[in-house]
Amino acid sequence: MSILVEVNGLSKRFGDKQALNNVSFQINKGEPVALVGPNGAGKTTLFSILCGYLPYDTGEVSVFGAKPASSQTFNKLAALPQDAQLDPAYSIEEQLKFYAQLQGFTRKQSLIESHRTLDLVGLNDNYKVKPLELSHGMRKRVSIAQALIGSPELIMLDEATAGLDPKHAKDVREIVSRLAGEITFVLSSHDLSELERLCDQVLYLENGVLRTHQTSDNTGEESYLTLRMKTQPDNFVEIIRNVAGVNSVSLIQGKEYLVSYNAQNQSQSLDIEILKLCHENNWSYTQLFNGKTLENQLF
Repeated sequence: MSILVEVNGLSKRFGDKQALNNVSFQINKGEPVALVGPNGAGKTTLFSILCGYLPYDTGEVSVFGAKPASSQTFNKLAALPQDAQLDPAYSIEEQLKFYAQLQGFTRKQSLIESHRTLDLVGLNDNYKVKPLELSHGMRKRVSIAQALIGSPELIMLDEATAGLDPKHAKDVREIVSRLAGEITFVLSSHDLSELERLCDQVLYLENGVLRTHQTSDNTGEESYLTLRMKTQPDNFVEIIRNVAGVNSVSLIQGKEYLVSYNAQNQSQSLDIEILKLCHENNWSYTQLFNGKTLENQLF
């Protein structure tokens, strides 16, 4: 497996503020990686260091086997800040051509590249349009097209769906999902359900300290199911607890239950058992999730 980013003992301080404290992790080529944490946790600082925008105090940072922003990372890594803006005076084609030329494309090549990236984000009919003629969601897709120039191997997206309506947020997720086989994405977001759909590896920062998680936690002897019900049946917990192999049933929040079980003691899959019980008892559910939700893993 190819290692794209390797960080060991990384620390960064701004005056009295310890932004990052002894952070270590690896990012391998493959599925998207989530970077989550509360405001002020150090996510933007970490992004900026990996991109070479900020120096760090101590530790080691390797991006494609070299220091950040070295010649070895040129055109291999791209980043899209949350507040990235487009120039309202120029068409999106002109702007993407300009950014392509900054990366070494000739005028002719830059035109081809601008059309290629706009096609990737589904805006191939909007070459001559200026940014203010587009919706907020479409402008965000243009910004992603900019990050795609030069076919980088690693793209860092900071709050790529922030402020978007559900349809345009879905459009962005579909772009990431479709391109994930060719590009490794690092996604910073406060939307945990969105990251749960896309990412297997989660880097969780809190007060500059890093914890890593896998979005699927059914890897040990004890496994989990999360069940969201429309109602709270009076006898739900008692009936589920009596299923062979179930260790515990707990109400997490609202109408959401966490079921802990030993898969080796199951005559058939527990999710099938629970669906049968829902049918037999006329219980209405909204979602059955294999494992703990990302929210419950982190908090």
